[in-house]
Amino acid sequence: MNFWSDKRVLVTGGSGFLGHHVVEELKRRGATDIHAPRSRVYDLRKPEQVRKCLSDIKPNIIIHMAAVVGGIGANRAHPGSFFFDNAAMGIHLIEEARLSGVQKMTNLGTICAYPKFTPVPFREAELWNGYPEETNAPYGLAKKMMLVQGQAYRQEYGFNSIFLLPVNLYGPRDNFDPASSHVIPALIRKALEAKESGAKEMICWGTGSATREFLYVEDCARAIVLATERYDGDEPVNLGSGMEISIRDLSETVARLCGFTGKIVWDSTKPDGQPRRCLDVTRANEKFGFHAEMSFEEGLKRTIAWYLENRHTSAATAHK
Repeated sequence: MNFWSDKRVLVTGGSGFLGHHVVEELKRRGATDIHAPRSRVYDLRKPEQVRKCLSDIKPNIIIHMAAVVGGIGANRAHPGSFFFDNAAMGIHLIEEARLSGVQKMTNLGTICAYPKFTPVPFREAELWNGYPEETNAPYGLAKKMMLVQGQAYRQEYGFNSIFLLPVNLYGPRDNFDPASSHVIPALIRKALEAKESGAKEMICWGTGSATREFLYVEDCARAIVLATERYDGDEPVNLGSGMEISIRDLSETVARLCGFTGKIVWDSTKPDGQPRRCLDVTRANEKFGFHAEMSFEEGLKRTIAWYLENRHTSAATAHK
């Protein structure tokens, strides 16, 4: 707990889905000087804005989570902007952090950086053994450049940068916009709307055969804060729950929890994405004592409950 007592912390993306939970976890761990400016205040894609941000806040520690993200549809529609925006933020922020004397920087990558056909469970050593799945390769590679930059800066400048690879996240405050949401919020919204409209069927993307692993957002926030406290290595670290579920089974589970009793129809003209995703989470446990605590079904119930309570407010905010 004493680790945070004298630290000024900059959390990029701190008002977002994961960022909100990281800020709350930092407070629980004893941090009192936390700064989480919105992107409209500092545009981190521009080096002069990054310099101004660090000059204004003067952080000791940076947790960099700001990203332009989305599901398969958003990645297919915006590969260029997803690559540039995410690469530019990482490059400028790491460089300016080094120049301004930041003590430590925690960078959040993505498992979209793993090769398309990575042996399951994904081990960090496999990260460079192939090209990522095509629909999200630009995003995944842009984020992976922070690992390269961090390792290079550690070697040349002694800059303390760590790199974490969170699996697919879910939980309260997730993005439920159908144009950019990931699979769990998209399914929750689809199932509830199908139930409420009396629809006899619900159409889902792909074949349902792909598998995914999911980590509850509060577990991920705890992992990030623990890693920032305890881990100073140059090796990437997976953050996950160690469970694997097919999209078909996931869809049926979400439909059941949402009360939709109709038929699930698969649109195989839409892509499945990466065939399988499941992480080896040994390193996170060994290096900083993290393991996931939230059961998957309970996490889904909490996510559905949050959406039901907040959907009108979140929809209005998304369209401002």
